[in-house]
Amino acid sequence: MTEARIGRVAGIYLDHLAVEKGRSKNTIEAYRRDLDRYLEWLTAQGIEAVDAITPDVVEAYRADLTRGWGGHPPLSAASVARMVSAIRGLHKFAHAEGHAGTDPLIDAPPVNLPTRLPKAITVDEVAALLEAARFGDGPIPLRDTALLEFLYGTGARITEAVTCAIDDLDLTAGAVTLTGKGGKTRTVPLGNYAVEAIEAYLVRARPGLNPTDAGLFRNKRGGRLSRQGAWAVLKDVAERAGLSADISPHTLRHSYATHLLDGGADIRAVQELLGHTSVVTTQVYTLVTVDRLREVYATSHPRARR
Repeated sequence: MTEARIGRVAGIYLDHLAVEKGRSKNTIEAYRRDLDRYLEWLTAQGIEAVDAITPDVVEAYRADLTRGWGGHPPLSAASVARMVSAIRGLHKFAHAEGHAGTDPLIDAPPVNLPTRLPKAITVDEVAALLEAARFGDGPIPLRDTALLEFLYGTGARITEAVTCAIDDLDLTAGAVTLTGKGGKTRTVPLGNYAVEAIEAYLVRARPGLNPTDAGLFRNKRGGRLSRQGAWAVLKDVAERAGLSADISPHTLRHSYATHLLDGGADIRAVQELLGHTSVVTTQVYTLVTVDRLREVYATSHPRARR
């Protein structure tokens, strides 16, 4: 077998993820960044051949990620686990496709991290956020209100929201078709508040933003609102509402799921609404609601405390 260079194999692997696995552009870029750092470290060690990478080499890299190296700061356990996961996928692919004689991580156990509960804000905080979005004149407050009502009203991922087209909406039925990971689509309901906000935006605001295509949410120049633009909208509105600076579009998705379960929704229904392939992914939200029930019990039951 011809000795393969790790840099070339990494490029083939990224093409495989994009073309054959259908991973999104954002996912591919995340993998590219993680693998570029791995390749940088291997080059510094004088390692170029795939078959020169042993379990000890990967462990040494993991240790350097943890303590920092070459001007890179130390990474958290979660970031290290993510990078090792990218490396695991690369070496598994290299071995399966015949670019390497062995897989140095084939016997390595997966990194188990403590379960991190998703962050959610309260119903009152959501109301404050949406009220703050309405502040001001012109088309932008109407767009911002529609965007945030859409995110909270559907539990959509930020990419699903900014790639949504007008044709994906059925405002009469109160529903929208979202395109999620891997190009999978699902139709979810839109609540009355979201429908009203979107209708107001479409009639009174979107035409004034000079839209250049059928994308739903527009920026000030008429193009599609980007992921970064949507983040900026939420950051600005959260600041005006006096809420925590670490609120993200995903916070609204977490809040959507948590509030549904708090209200008695079936976990399987929430799984479908969120577009999770496995209910195991959705079950993390049940931990949040159990914690809340525990708090209620501790403060309300006469024999909860001594």
